[in-house]
Amino acid sequence: MRHVVVIDNRKNTHTSGQEVRVPVTVLDCPPMIVVGYRAYRATPYGRQAVSEVWASKLPKDLVRRTKVGKGSKKEDLDKRIEEIAEIRLIVTTQPRMAGVEKKRPEVMEMGLGGSLEEKLAFAKDNIGKEVRISDIFSEGDHIDVIAVTKGKGTQGPVKRWGLNLLPIKSEKSRRKPGNLGAWTPTRVEWNVPQMGQMGYHRRTEVNKLVLKLGDKGEEVSPDGGFIGYGSVKSDYVVLKGSIPGPSKRLIRLRFAKDKGKVEAPEIIYFSTKSAQGIR
Repeated sequence: MRHVVVIDNRKNTHTSGQEVRVPVTVLDCPPMIVVGYRAYRATPYGRQAVSEVWASKLPKDLVRRTKVGKGSKKEDLDKRIEEIAEIRLIVTTQPRMAGVEKKRPEVMEMGLGGSLEEKLAFAKDNIGKEVRISDIFSEGDHIDVIAVTKGKGTQGPVKRWGLNLLPIKSEKSRRKPGNLGAWTPTRVEWNVPQMGQMGYHRRTEVNKLVLKLGDKGEEVSPDGGFIGYGSVKSDYVVLKGSIPGPSKRLIRLRFAKDKGKVEAPEIIYFSTKSAQGIR
């Protein structure tokens, strides 16, 4: 995370038109490669895969470390357009272009907008090509962030659920719930706060504002790089506020459903001071 100074362009706020300091998160976003696309048809039991098409030349890391694309048949989906209900891209990450040590890329599907014919045309035109963050999002967009939170292991009910400590003369322990529920029903209900796993859960944070997009990582990298990560080497996106998860963990972005595009505030200062030694 960093902090920036922006001109508040929101109306009806007590800081409208003034300089305000805003915490931001910098995401390293290497380009993704479209390695194929998959067609689905609608059935009473949900969407069912009809066929898939893979690029003629796949990335070496993808072929060496995964089994995707092996044994697939290439066919012209234009002839089966009547039975197709949806077309989704098959994309892969490029971890070697980011500040992580992993070599095996992630393979996932990406939804498309527009009519079915437009989706198919876009998939055919972009198969085997790179998709950059600037091709999808722009400054001022609101997006949802999907990530896995930091794992904190097994924790007690006080830390896990925020219970108050019992009086010092309470029986056996202070860091426990007062009771496990009523006599009837004769079981422990699911909503009774107890010890268990804390963190390492898939979570979605909504309506994150895109403040800045760029392709020169040195513009946002602090002196000495980010702690536990290093310097940003490729495309990046700057989001307002914080996001779930630690560094070097995969983050997925999508367009927000609640809010649309607004005018991004003007950034007049971006902090790139060294963060080494600060924990």
